[in-house]
Amino acid sequence: MSTFDRNTQAPYQVAGSHAEAGIDEGLRAYMLGVYNYMTFGLALTGFFALGTAMLATTSDPSAAVAQLGNGQLLTQLGATLYGSPLKWVVMLAPLGMVLWLSFRIQSMSASGARTMFLVYAAVMGVSLSSIFLVYTGGSIARVFFITAAAFGGLSLFGYTTKKDLSGLGSFLVMGLIGIFIASLVNMLFLESSALQFAISVIGVLVFAGLTAYDTQQIKEMYYEGDGHEVATKKSVMGALRLYLDFINLFLMLLQLFGNRE
Repeated sequence: MSTFDRNTQAPYQVAGSHAEAGIDEGLRAYMLGVYNYMTFGLALTGFFALGTAMLATTSDPSAAVAQLGNGQLLTQLGATLYGSPLKWVVMLAPLGMVLWLSFRIQSMSASGARTMFLVYAAVMGVSLSSIFLVYTGGSIARVFFITAAAFGGLSLFGYTTKKDLSGLGSFLVMGLIGIFIASLVNMLFLESSALQFAISVIGVLVFAGLTAYDTQQIKEMYYEGDGHEVATKKSVMGALRLYLDFINLFLMLLQLFGNRE
């Protein structure tokens, strides 16, 4: 009887180990795709942000059409982007695009979803170009690397932890909505530095939690039986979620630790 048990269980154990290895390999490839899309999106955002800022400012007084309070000279492009009503379009365009992409991605092709994500990252870069007019380049670089280190640790925690983080979801979403409303009210009406400081501190905590939470949720979205089309769209959507976590964590930390021009 014992011989029978060993002979029949061995094939199942081997098959099970092969299946688990296949799932692990597929999951690693899926998560690598998520991080690759996110990283490329961040690189594209940085390229467009820096490029736009360079085209919008000048050191030649004869080429300037406007001047900021900190003495920086703006070209015609800079005056249009930052000093005309178009600034509201530039500021709000990424929000409209991310909502549109979130609702339409299921009906889009994988290549279409990938293209729209990259277009969104470029538009976000144009929108974020104004940070180079407000903060020094050295402090922007320093905060970026701090954000990258913190994001990496938080995402690794979300990927490896055995603890279920789903209970944090509703709390973090409520915090996100609160930050958005408070930021809008402060920007349009109050212009309070104390309130902005509080929003930044709370924002760091919220987006730190979202980084770990979203990583775990993205990991759980993986299904070995997904076809290439579905798997690619899941990767793009996961990349978008982590991209937004990174960008917002970076902006909150920049408001706390960035050196102004």
